[in-house]
Amino acid sequence: MFVLGFLFYKNVLICLVISMIAVLYPKVRKRQLVRRRKEELRRQFKHALYSLSSALSAGKSVENAFRETGSDLVLLYPDPRTDMIRELNRINRRTENGEPIERSLLDLGRRSGIEDVKQFAESFAACKRTGGDLVEVMRRTSNLIGEKMDIEQDLSVLIAQKRFEAKALGFIPFVIVAFLSFSSPDYMEPLYQGAGHLIMTAALLILAVSQWLARTIMNIGM
Repeated sequence: MFVLGFLFYKNVLICLVISMIAVLYPKVRKRQLVRRRKEELRRQFKHALYSLSSALSAGKSVENAFRETGSDLVLLYPDPRTDMIRELNRINRRTENGEPIERSLLDLGRRSGIEDVKQFAESFAACKRTGGDLVEVMRRTSNLIGEKMDIEQDLSVLIAQKRFEAKALGFIPFVIVAFLSFSSPDYMEPLYQGAGHLIMTAALLILAVSQWLARTIMNIGM
C-alpha cells in the first residue's frame, strides 16, 4: 500500500496514511479462507451423504452407518485433519456417550453455517421423530447438493476468463501510471501538486469501486 500511495501521490505522509488501510487485509483474507473452507466442507458432506445412504440401504443401523461413513471418507481424504472426518468422529463419540445423533447433526449445522447441512440436520431430526424414510431423505439431499455444486462449477468455468480479464484491467492503470511517472516525470508533475491530488484520489476511488464491483459480480451465487 505504501508503494501504491507513493505511485499516486509521491508524498510520504499520504503514503503512510494509505498504508493504514492494509490493516483491513487480515479480515478480508479471513473471509476468503472461511468461504473456501465452507465450500470444501460442503463437498465432503456430499460424499458423506452418499456413503450414509449406501450403508442404510444395505440394512445397517443409523449408528453403524455413521461409523462406516467415517471409515469410507478416510479413503477419499487420508488427512485425519479433514473437517468432515473430524466431525463424524465427534458425532460417533457423542453417540457412544448416549447423545442422539440428530442433536449432534443439528449442532454441526449450526456451527458450520452451511444451509445444506442445516436443512439435512432438520430433515434427519424430523424423520427420526416421525419414522420417515432416512434413505430417501439422504438420497434427495445428496442429489440436490450435487446438482447445486455442478451448476456452481459450470458458472465458475464460464466466468474464469472474465475474472482474469477483470484482474488484468485493474492492474493495467497502475502500470501506465508507473511507466509515465518514470519515463515522463515532467508530464506527470501537475498531478502531484494542488488539484492534481484530487484527480489522483478520484482515480484511485474509481479503480477501487470498479474492482469491488467486479469481485462482487464474480462471486454472485458462489
